[in-house]
This record gives sequence, C-alpha cells and structure tokens, in this order.
Amino acid sequence: MLQRAMIRRNLLLLATCQGLMLSCTSLIMTTSALVGVVLAPSPTLATLPLGLLYLSIMLTMIPASLFMKHFGRRVGFALGGVVGAIGGSTAAYGIYQDSFTLFCIGSAIFGIANGFGQYYRFAAVEIVDVSYKSRAISWVMVGGLVAAFIGPNVARVTRDIVPGAVFSASYAAVALFCVGIIVVQLFVRIPKPSAEEVQGEKRELGFILTRPTFLVAVLCAMIAYGTMNLLMTATPLAMNHRGMNFGSTAVVIQWHIVGMFAPAFFTGNLIHRFGVLKIMFAGALMLIACGMVALSGQLYWHFFVGLMLLGIGWNFLYIGGTTLLTEVYLPAEKGEVQGINEFLVFSATALTALSSGYLHHTLGWERLNQYTMPVVGFTAVIILLLGWQVRQQKARQALA
Repeated sequence: MLQRAMIRRNLLLLATCQGLMLSCTSLIMTTSALVGVVLAPSPTLATLPLGLLYLSIMLTMIPASLFMKHFGRRVGFALGGVVGAIGGSTAAYGIYQDSFTLFCIGSAIFGIANGFGQYYRFAAVEIVDVSYKSRAISWVMVGGLVAAFIGPNVARVTRDIVPGAVFSASYAAVALFCVGIIVVQLFVRIPKPSAEEVQGEKRELGFILTRPTFLVAVLCAMIAYGTMNLLMTATPLAMNHRGMNFGSTAVVIQWHIVGMFAPAFFTGNLIHRFGVLKIMFAGALMLIACGMVALSGQLYWHFFVGLMLLGIGWNFLYIGGTTLLTEVYLPAEKGEVQGINEFLVFSATALTALSSGYLHHTLGWERLNQYTMPVVGFTAVIILLLGWQVRQQKARQALA
C-alpha cells in the first residue's frame, strides 16, 4: 500500500513537471510566430525562433538521455529547469530590447530545457510495473491538459504588461514556470540507474535500429509530431492572415492542446484493451480527418475542429509510439535507444518548425494541408504491415 502511494505521488509530481514544461511550450507556440512577425527582418523568418527551439531539442536529446543514464533523472530534470529559466529570461529581454537575435537565442536555450523535459514519460515507465507502463505514460501526459489552459491564458493576460514590448512579460512567466520545475524536483523520488542499466548486457545497436517494431515506433512518432507541429505552427499565421484576432487564435491553440492531452486519461487503457497498433492506426485516421476539415473551408470553426482532430491524432500516435518503443530495448540499451528515438522525432519537428513560416508564406494554408495527407497515409500503411507481421508470427508459433 505504501509503495503504491509512493508511485502515485511520483506520477503526480512528474505530471506536474510535464504540465509546467508544456505550459511554457503552449505559451511559446501561441506567441512565437506573432513575436517573430514583429521582430524578424522578413515575414518568412517569423517561425525561425520556434524552429531553433526544436532544433535545440533535437540536438539535446541524445546527450540528455546519456546524462540521465549516468546521473539520474532528478539531476537531469533539475538542470533542465535551470536552463529553461535562463532561456525564458533571455527571450523576454530580447523582446524588451526589440532584438530578434536575442529572442532567437532565448528560444534556442529554452529548447535545451525542453530536451530534458521530453523524458518525463520515460521516467514514469521506470517506476511502475511492466503491465502498467502505457497507463503511466498517459497519466504523466495528462499534465499537458493543464498546460492547454495555463499557457495561452497566461500569454493573453501578460501580453501588454510591459509597454511597447508585447509578450515580453509572457516569456518572463516561462522563466518562472521553469523555477517551479526545479522546486518540484526536490520532492520527486526516482530510483537511480541500476547496475544492470549502466553495465548490463547490450546487443548491437544496428540490430535494434533495424527491427520493424523500432522502425514503426520512430517513424510514426516522427510523422505525428512533424505533421502536428507544421500545422500548429502555421495556424496563428493563417488565422492572422484571415483577420482573426489573437483571442480567437489563443482559444484554437488552447483546445488543440486539450485534444493533445485530454485523451491521455484513457489512451493507456485503450492501448491495454485493444492493442497499441489499433490505437496508433486510429491516430493516423484522425490526422487525415484534420486535413480534410482544413481543406473544406477556412472559417473559425474549421480551424477549431481541425486543430482538435490534429491534437487527438497526435496523442494516439505519440503515446502509442512511445509504448511500442519500450518493447524494443533491454535495460542497458534504453539510454541510447531512447536518445536516438527522440533525436529522430525532433529532427522532424525542428525541420517543420523551421520551414512552417516559409511554407505558409509561399504555399498557403490549403496546400500545406494537402501535402501532409500522403505522409500521414504512409503511417497508416506501415502500422497495418506491422500488425500483419505480428499476426503471422503468432500463427507460426501456434503451429510450432
């Protein structure tokens, strides 16, 4: 009973950290492109700060994973909080000084903090039984549901606090959220890396990375995150282009993030009941539906419904992909495999964030959505192929 209480407490604290980090992220997603439009020398560079943020996440993933493999999750998460506070403060000062360069630097520094924060869901897996891992991932991801309301609303309330420096106070709030992460880490109890995790048996890395299960897990996560990020980053620009005010944009982004994280209350149970591949396939269908809604019109409700579907589809594919990945590695392999997975996922995310503003400016909202649909269709195909392979293996084992 005491152990269960400790596990629940740690999951709650990890969910709190997830909520604080994602509050920062949702605030930045809502405001970054709009700040970029004002500060950047060209409209095509409006999403460059957000792209640099995701580029920093990508470059941090492997070092962060290896760092925590040797020094533990708590130290890594606390370090991420310190770096995030520095990044938020730098971005706030950049806006105050009307400096696009400083704003970009602050965004890149915060990306390092976010890189450490991407491992909260893996930390959850490490404190529960194997049978509970998909639900533990889901419950930590629920922290993002709170962030859906905190981030955009903090941006709205703090938008004009500093005269002549729109959103400067919002990025100061990002720094405060990161201080909160540091404080929470004082109470988290996560086991330090075991001898098996540090020095245990390892297989050839090439063998692991060519397994169908790994390939499907990472490709689905890459496409889910890349598609979601491409369309979400372009949404404030698309809505602004159509004369919709910031309040409307904030609501759409807020409910998009609700779509990303509210299903986490039951995604783990759905995976446990129906299997991970079926839930991932449903996620791919949701992303395709998002594109169809976007292509049907460009009124406020099209953005609202489309972004909700985008969030739900991402949730099913991302949590499903994370669950699938945990089936691939041995304890001593997790640092390298998790790091490579996250590096690849955020390579796609960084690429889409860097290119989103340019693509929206040159192609337009409709064509942007058109180009995502065949890519998402590819994820549906590879999920079906892996499911077929798994059924064939089970059939052969039954006959043996």
